[in-house]
Amino acid sequence: MKKFTYFTSEFVSPGHPDKVSDQISDAILDACLADDPNSRVACEVFCTTGLVVVGGEITTTTYIDVQEIVRKKINEIGYRPGMGFDSDCGTLSCIHSQSPDIAMGVDVGGAGDQGIMFGGAVKETEELMPLALVLSREILVRLTKMMKAGEIAWARPDQKSQVTLAYDENGNIDHVDSIVVSVQHNEEVSHAEIEKTVIEKVVNPVLEKYKLNTENIKYYINPTGRFVIGGPHGDTGLTGRKIIVDTYGGYFRHGGGAFSGKDPSKVDRSAAYAARWVAKNVVAADFADKCEIQLSYAIGVDKPVSIKVDTFGTAKVDEDKISEAISKVFDLSPRGIEKALELREGKFKYQDLAAFGHIGRTDIDTPWERLNKIEELKKAINL
Repeated sequence: MKKFTYFTSEFVSPGHPDKVSDQISDAILDACLADDPNSRVACEVFCTTGLVVVGGEITTTTYIDVQEIVRKKINEIGYRPGMGFDSDCGTLSCIHSQSPDIAMGVDVGGAGDQGIMFGGAVKETEELMPLALVLSREILVRLTKMMKAGEIAWARPDQKSQVTLAYDENGNIDHVDSIVVSVQHNEEVSHAEIEKTVIEKVVNPVLEKYKLNTENIKYYINPTGRFVIGGPHGDTGLTGRKIIVDTYGGYFRHGGGAFSGKDPSKVDRSAAYAARWVAKNVVAADFADKCEIQLSYAIGVDKPVSIKVDTFGTAKVDEDKISEAISKVFDLSPRGIEKALELREGKFKYQDLAAFGHIGRTDIDTPWERLNKIEELKKAINL
């Protein structure tokens, strides 16, 4: 009898209360950077029934209309009157300027704080991402698009998915074990219709794309049988509470720092992107089938305190040599990362990353997903 190990990742839609907060935080960041690329932003949002509270530290030369940004984003997400939370909510702004004690370290090119950041890549998908995370994300991308297009008229913005994969003794994916989908809905639709629609029109097309073994899959669609009250009306939302959803679905480690609402001087964000960039190029160079990079920083210091490479026993090149090559090829100083990854140039919107994840995106040209360092890495190792 085959023995399996199981791994699960979840994802949440843009209408999840925590994601509402993330997107508002990053919409405020985008507005600051649009007119003042050197803005310093650390913005967090709390949302609940009828209320959004925006707080944090912002130093910028531009003016931003916080209330307008909040209401526009809520409307874009899809919340309408009658759902207990909509764009007519009250908005409370509690923003002040960045601490000069922090600024003195950032102004000279150092990191905005201490911390550890992780990035990873694995040969499970074309984009070198963990498959469980990719599947759970694609289910909600499809469901959200169908909701907004009116193809699933009963669906509301707050949605969740979860995918469990079974791995054999050699670490290969054998089959999809189970899928959970919870979707907020109106009063009129039956549970039977929800199940049928979600499985046939949302989940199956995603699974078919990957040609997976789904013979004995277990489905859990709205397991409680009812999900009418949702979004910030059903549960409060807070910036930074979905950091695992934002990255690798738990497949790789996470340093604990959130991304949303932070300008690129915050290494919680920029160095996590850089770690992904490094790991993806290492795997794409075929140095390993799986790679995790850890970076650490000290406030005000312009170079990483440490760089650690972990290939989980899949290395085809000595890990010490990989680490040496990374140090030669990549400028991992805060300013070096900002420049290389074009983090202040307005080429993408941070609020779009807050909606469907910051890592492994194929629909947005994010510089940390580019495979532009493979030949330099090979040259550094003399391959």
